[in-house]
Amino acid sequence: MGAITGTFKGFGVTFSHMFRKVVTTDYPFKPPVSAPRYHGRHILNRHPDGLEKCIGCELCAWACPADAIYVEGGDNSEEQRFSPGERYASVYQINYARCIFCGLCIEACPTRSLTMSNEYELARDNRQDLIFTKEQLLAPLLPGMEQPPHPMRLGESEKDYYVGGLTNPGTSAGAERSPMGPGRYQVDEHPGVTFPGAEQAAQRAAAGKGDTA
Repeated sequence: MGAITGTFKGFGVTFSHMFRKVVTTDYPFKPPVSAPRYHGRHILNRHPDGLEKCIGCELCAWACPADAIYVEGGDNSEEQRFSPGERYASVYQINYARCIFCGLCIEACPTRSLTMSNEYELARDNRQDLIFTKEQLLAPLLPGMEQPPHPMRLGESEKDYYVGGLTNPGTSAGAERSPMGPGRYQVDEHPGVTFPGAEQAAQRAAAGKGDTA
């Protein structure tokens, strides 16, 4: 008797869905909008003058439970300065084949350099392509920013940057919902580097032109 009752319950679920409106997502031409606090692809933010916020402390790598982050710190000099203070990340990599998008890395970051965007189009045909380098993770240069290395423009010490960051946060503002969403990467900011999503954007643009022709 219980088996018959269970069968009717199963069919009841089926029939209840048969008369509901079908929701179709036109992906990838119209990607669904993710939630504002969705944990997606990481971004390495910059100060308002273009210097990198990452100081190469490796705390994000230590906090990562999946061992997905690799950082090598380097020393700044007056001739070659990439960030305020003494250190910067000479090598920064995130392996998205391992990353579980838990967000512990951004909680550990002392300078709010590392944040997470809403980018979720990370599928690749090659596992090697899932290892994102520093050049791919860096936020693009906004108007008024200068490509490092260059001297500090916002003050004489790193303290001026962190105190001023309360009123002028640079690219950290709104990074939780990045304008660099699916297919909207500024490839020309880093010549020779193909950003994730650029190929999909070209395909969407071509498909759009084909529809309007």
